[in-house]
Amino acid sequence: MDTLTSILLRSIFVDNLALSFLLGMCTFLAISRRLQNAIGLGIAVVCVQTISVPLNYLVFDLLLAPGAWRWLGLDILDLSYLKFIVFIGVIASFVQVLEIVLERYFVGLHRALGVYLPLLTVNCAILGGSLFMVQRDYNFNESLVWGFGSGVGWALAIILFAALRERVRYSDPPLAMQGLGMTFLLCGFLSLAFASLRGLAG
Repeated sequence: MDTLTSILLRSIFVDNLALSFLLGMCTFLAISRRLQNAIGLGIAVVCVQTISVPLNYLVFDLLLAPGAWRWLGLDILDLSYLKFIVFIGVIASFVQVLEIVLERYFVGLHRALGVYLPLLTVNCAILGGSLFMVQRDYNFNESLVWGFGSGVGWALAIILFAALRERVRYSDPPLAMQGLGMTFLLCGFLSLAFASLRGLAG
C-alpha cells in the first residue's frame, strides 16, 4: 500500500509528465489560454490515462514482453520492440471507443469535452505514461495507480497554468515579457513549484 501511495504522489507532483518531462507541451501551451478549456482537457486526460496505461500493461505483458508466448512453446519470442506502434494503436482505439460511448450515452459530457478527446490520440503525454510504465516494470495495480496519478498530475498542471495565464492577462507586465515570454516564465515558475514537492514521495 505504501508503494502505491508513493507511486501516486510521485506521478502527480514529482514525475509530473508536463512539468518534469515536458510531455504534451504543444497541447499544454495551446489549450491553457482559458481555464474552462484547460479543465475540459484535464478531465479527458485523466479518463484516458487511467484506462489506457493498465490496458497497455495487459497488452505488453500478454503479447509483447519476452516470454509472453511461452504457452505456445515460443520462449525466445520478444516483441517488445513493437511497443511504440502497439501502444499508439491501443490509445487511438480506446479514445475512439470512448468518444462513441460518450456521444451515445453521455451527450452533455461529450459536448463539454468537444475537440479535446481526439487531441489526446496525438498527445505524447498519453504515450509517455505507458512507456514509463514499461520502463519502471510496474505490475497491474501499480500501472493503474500510475495511470490515474499521471493523468491527475497533467490535469493539475494545465489547470494551474491556465489560471495563472488568465490572472496575468489582467496585469501589466513589461513590454519585453508580454506574450510567449511571460508564458514560458510562468511555466518555469510552476515547474519549480512542483520540484519543491519532491519530499512528498519519500
